[in-house]
Amino acid sequence: MRGYGSYRVLAALLVALLTSSLVLSGCGQQERPPAPAKKAAPVKIGVIGPMTFTQGKHMWNGAMMAAEEINGAGGIQVGSEKRLVEVVKVDSNEILNVPDASSAMERAITVDKVDFLVGGFRTEAVLGMQDVAMEHKKIFLSVGAAHPQITQRVKDNYSRYKYYFRVNPFNSTHLGRVMFLQLKDIADVVRKELGVEKPRVAVVAENAVWADPVIAAAEKQIPAMGMELAGVWRPSANATDVTAELTAVRAAKAHIIFAGLAGPVGGVFARQWQELEIPAVTAGVNVDAQGGQFWKTTGGKGNYLATVNFIGRVAASPKSIPFYDKFTATYNELPIYTGAAYDAILVLAEAIKKAGTLDPDALASGLEKTDFAGTAGRIVFTSDHDVTWGPGYLTGLGTQWQDGKLVVFWPNGWENMKYEGTQTYTLPPWVVKHWKR
Repeated sequence: MRGYGSYRVLAALLVALLTSSLVLSGCGQQERPPAPAKKAAPVKIGVIGPMTFTQGKHMWNGAMMAAEEINGAGGIQVGSEKRLVEVVKVDSNEILNVPDASSAMERAITVDKVDFLVGGFRTEAVLGMQDVAMEHKKIFLSVGAAHPQITQRVKDNYSRYKYYFRVNPFNSTHLGRVMFLQLKDIADVVRKELGVEKPRVAVVAENAVWADPVIAAAEKQIPAMGMELAGVWRPSANATDVTAELTAVRAAKAHIIFAGLAGPVGGVFARQWQELEIPAVTAGVNVDAQGGQFWKTTGGKGNYLATVNFIGRVAASPKSIPFYDKFTATYNELPIYTGAAYDAILVLAEAIKKAGTLDPDALASGLEKTDFAGTAGRIVFTSDHDVTWGPGYLTGLGTQWQDGKLVVFWPNGWENMKYEGTQTYTLPPWVVKHWKR
């Protein structure tokens, strides 16, 4: 019995202790520290482009720089909360296979669940990507494609395409104007230094949609500028050899090559142009020569090659030189214009902050009011969501490789514009030797 009594005492004691514990626990609930607030979901931005090529890599690098700056400041202010930026790399493969780009865009939206999209390079691909983004009502800021048709869609069908904006470059109509302005300056040097009254101009432009309006304009403008059209050649954007085209240019006795090269062919063209010592100076646009590791990849065989550019180490805006220097120091290569993904993300972040929401309709309206100091100049959108071109906005630059350095030679007084550090355009020695022998 003694054991049984002890058991009852022990059981009673355990019940008392358990009851006491529950009471104390209930009394102490209000004194517990509050549960941590749920962390705000990041703002996901898909960066879509040809990621195995310089054009796509620089989109990604520029986007990373912008994301790091925004997150370093605590994130994007969305209403009452700050949200970090998460950038998602999306390889469009558009240089090699145009249809892949639309599929990549669809995956970014439906699988990666991105909130916004930045990028796009090749016009044929961007038109498809644009349609996918519009179907999902996703804001899409492009930083690579130039054809006017892309923004014409906004004008023609605003309710569908209002979520699209072009941050960089300005469209190929304006690009053509810049190319001809620089061609005039280069032609003046040819006339003066080579004694050629009526220079012959060969057009070498890749077989891509963006170049079509440029070529059409060239066929009219070159004769109107007092020069002769020596011929038009259209290599593939991915050509690995342009010997045939360059040999034909030589045979046509051209003094100037007016280039329209945005794909990888640009580097091939530059290297072979110097190796073959083609006796014609270069003008126009060659994206490979705009920066990146051009000097290294060509083995220094692109000396004296000139190209329209959009980002250079001149103060087109207060952000130009700081961006240029930081990009170069971080990635050990010079930025090309697709690095403007940096601008696109900062423009988007500013619009989100002002709107206080991620709603695409509110943001489309907000982006239309953009007035932003970007790396290449002042960014203000037109009524069809194109970026404004002209003095005081984006104007472009003329750059030339001179003994391993990419120098700016234009604008050099155009519309009273001249940036500190602008240098003189120089004729290649072998061109001078050929025409003065």
